[in-house]
Parts: sequence; C-alpha cells; structure tokens
Amino acid sequence: MHRNESNAGPLARVRVLANHLTTGENQDSTVARQDTLAVGTTPQFDQAQNMTVFPPARHDALELEELFTPEEKAIKARVRAFAEQHAAPIINKYWEKAEFPHELRSKFGELGIGGAHIKSHGCQGLTTMGAAAAIVELGRVDGSLSTFFLVHSYLGVMTLGLLGSEAQKAELLPGLSNFSKVAAWALTEPSNGSDASALTTTARKVPGGWILDGRKRWIGNATFADVVIVWARSSETGQVNAFIVRKGNPGFRATKIEHKISLRCVQNADIHLTGAFVPDADRLPGVESFADAAGMLAMSRCMVAWQPVGLVTGVYDMVLRYTSQRRQFGAPLASFHLVQERLARMQATIQAMYLMCHRLSQLYDAGRMSHEQASLVKAWTTARAREVVALGRECLGGNGIVADFLVAKAFVDAEAYYTYEGTYDVNVLVAARGQTGYAAFKTAGRANKAPPPTH
Repeated sequence: MHRNESNAGPLARVRVLANHLTTGENQDSTVARQDTLAVGTTPQFDQAQNMTVFPPARHDALELEELFTPEEKAIKARVRAFAEQHAAPIINKYWEKAEFPHELRSKFGELGIGGAHIKSHGCQGLTTMGAAAAIVELGRVDGSLSTFFLVHSYLGVMTLGLLGSEAQKAELLPGLSNFSKVAAWALTEPSNGSDASALTTTARKVPGGWILDGRKRWIGNATFADVVIVWARSSETGQVNAFIVRKGNPGFRATKIEHKISLRCVQNADIHLTGAFVPDADRLPGVESFADAAGMLAMSRCMVAWQPVGLVTGVYDMVLRYTSQRRQFGAPLASFHLVQERLARMQATIQAMYLMCHRLSQLYDAGRMSHEQASLVKAWTTARAREVVALGRECLGGNGIVADFLVAKAFVDAEAYYTYEGTYDVNVLVAARGQTGYAAFKTAGRANKAPPPTH
C-alpha cells in the first residue's frame, strides 16, 4: 500500500485491493508490454532480451525503498543508471576474458561513492544505507563491480581514513575517492584463510623503515592497485601492523590467480613480498594489534551482507522479464503455476534479506553492532542467495546456463559471497559464540567458556 493510501477509510482500502485483483486477473505481466524485443535479442533467443538491456526493477514487493532517505535514493538512482546504461552492455565481454573493465573507472569516479563513510580529503561521507544502495545497485548488474567497490572503499579507503596519519590521508584519499587511484587490502595468506590472526608475513624494523617478507593470497584489485594495505607481524615484538605498499615497489610482486569461475572480473592475486622496503611514513600509526584488522573486517562484513541482496534483485528482475517474454505451449512461462510459485518464493526471500541487512545497518550506525551480529547476517544472506539463484535457474530452463541472462553468472558469484569475508561455517560459529560463550572454531584445548556478550 502506498503512503497516500494509508489514511483512506476501510471501504476505500478494500476497493483499492479489489482493483488490484481484478486488473491483474488473467493478464500477462506488464514487463512483457514495456520492453521491446528488437533490442537485446539474438536469433538464438528471439523471445527474450538478454542482460545487455537490463530489465526494470520489479523486486521491491514491500516498497522497501522507503527505508532510504531522499539523499540515499538519489545515490541509488545514480548508481542504477550507471550500472544499467554503462556496465550492463559491456560487462559480459570482460567476464568472458576474466578482465576488469577499466573503461568504467572514470564513470565510477562521477558517482560520488569512492570515499565510503570518510568525510574529508575529497571523500563524500556516505551514510551506511547510502553505501548499501550503491553496493546493491552495482551487484544487481554484476557481482564483480560490487566487489571492486567494496574492496577499494570499505577495506582500502576506510582503513586509511580511520587508521592512517593525516599526511597519508591528505596524500592518498583525494585520488582514491574518485577512483583515479585504486586500493587493495592484503590480509589472507596461502596457509591462513579463516584463521587470519595466524598471519606469518613479517615486518622487520630497519633504519628509516621496515622490510616486509611473506605471501598473501586472494587479494582483490592487487594486480593493478596503486596502494596495497599489507598486514604483517613484527619479527621483534609479534605485534601486527599495517603498511602502505605502493605500486612499483621492487620487493612486491602480484600474480593474477587464473582459472577462476566466480567474480571473474575481480583481479584476485597471489602476492609475494621479498625484502620489500616500506618507509616509516607508510606504516599506519593507528594500528595497534590484530584487533584493528578484525574491526575493519566486521565493518566491511556489514556491507558484504548487502552484496547478495544486489545479486538476487538482479536475478529476480531478469527472471521475471524472461518468464514474461518467453512462451511455451502458447502461453508465457510466467503464467504457469510452478513458475509463479518460484517467483513468489524468490521475492519473499529478497524482502527478508533486505530487512535483515537494514537492521544490521541500523545497529552499525548506533555503534551497537557486534562481530556476532555481523557474522549472523552475512552468513544468512549469502546462504539465502544460493537458494534464490537456484530458483531463478529453474525458471530459465536451458537458457539458465548461459551468461546472457545473468543467472548463470550469479550462480557462481554467489559462491564467492558465501566464502569470502569469513566462510559460512566460521560466520555461523562466530554468531553462535555470542549466544553460548563457546568459541567452537578454536581447537578443543582453547575452547574455554566465557560469558555470552550482552548487546
């Protein structure tokens, strides 16, 4: 019900509902009426448009856009226009080649989203829901674009903005905020994924700076980043520090991870640090321990929880249009009972995902979000995304395994969301730790009882 109907009398509301029922009876979806088949079709798929012409947004069954302020809605509209008009027509050619679409970087810079929550040195200071709007709209068209933004802004820019020196911020944030420079964030190692606190990359103090040695893996943006935030442990004290490693450092080498089927446009890399010298001025002074890295991950996990929301909204919109256009047995697929049941299930799950993420964002803004809450929501939304995408895949039949209609791409992209920023298993155990007081993901000898935290 729209806001302007909420004050109507009972009889008027009944008539509005009755009108909704009668106008929708035995009638094809309006999606089939408002799209032209001439654009975005091929001889192989002449009954349905592919994703180069992106479908209209039809996923908001409960009018959840009202959760956004006018300013946040403006960000949402701006990013949606960019994603639909500039990214959708070209992204699949880059997906095929597993390359990043650098031609879009200047357009990214025009969106005013690069600085995340930081409000200084050219960064615009997004609200949490404003950033969520950007993540959802990017992910609705392509998961790799959403991940590029999240790694750059929520790990790279936010770490510099919160833990860097004034000199570091003044030098780097202006270029990072408009994407003329790109950031990466290097914590994960080949032997330490979920157990990130066991990092073995070392930082040895020398006159004027530090020498970094070690390896990192799965580092997004690292093959072309201008700055990489590298987390390393002091070889003398064991303290974890963070360092700015700049492009061109002779001791730094990033090698693209090949044969990746998920988030193919994200340039994940293996990093080798061999005697990489970093001057004292490029150590982040705000980092005191691994807890600072964990804090950055918890904050970004709140935003990662929104990524599956973007993924499934795009899938739903694509599937709704496809099933409205595609005809079998003389009728649109959308008129068949089983297809309608799947569409309804998809839409209901999307609304629930939206609401959980919105509540988590409220807790973050209030300074009350815990690691356990962030892990709970991230685990749940990524698991539900797999289910929604699978339902969409069923609706598309044989055409569901080609990238032209988005769903096949979303199927594999959902697997990356399910795993990164904490695997599903680790996140649910972190969430359960908050209820039981037991850290079940630690070894048996270390799983000591602690009082459950209060929220």
